[in-house]
Amino acid sequence: MSELRKQRPKFLNLAEIRLPLPGFASILHRISGAGLFLMLPLLIWLLQLSLGSAESFETLKAVTGNPLVKLILFGLLWAFLHHFCMGIRILLIDIHVGVEKQAARASAKAVLAVSLALTVVLGGKLFGVY
Repeated sequence: MSELRKQRPKFLNLAEIRLPLPGFASILHRISGAGLFLMLPLLIWLLQLSLGSAESFETLKAVTGNPLVKLILFGLLWAFLHHFCMGIRILLIDIHVGVEKQAARASAKAVLAVSLALTVVLGGKLFGVY
């Protein structure tokens, strides 16, 4: 009877599991991909406004002038940049570059740092800092 209890699956408390940095970056990659997919109708609508007539471009400027829309676009900017950088990392791992533990940890740190730095730089342009 005790062997039967050992074979049962354990309850995993996800709040207590300490995920390594590459795993955390991988989960963020999935979240960013899902966010980009779900916000695709908004992005297509904004593209349509930008490519239409002069009146639709004025509508685009009015819509994107809203601080809430800018915040959503800032989040989408991060999602795109993280998804792009992490995708390059995954492609490199697929050809066996950076598979070792230390290299994987360093590349995950690089992905997070580069995507956040690019988000801040491009986000400054979005919010009119420069």
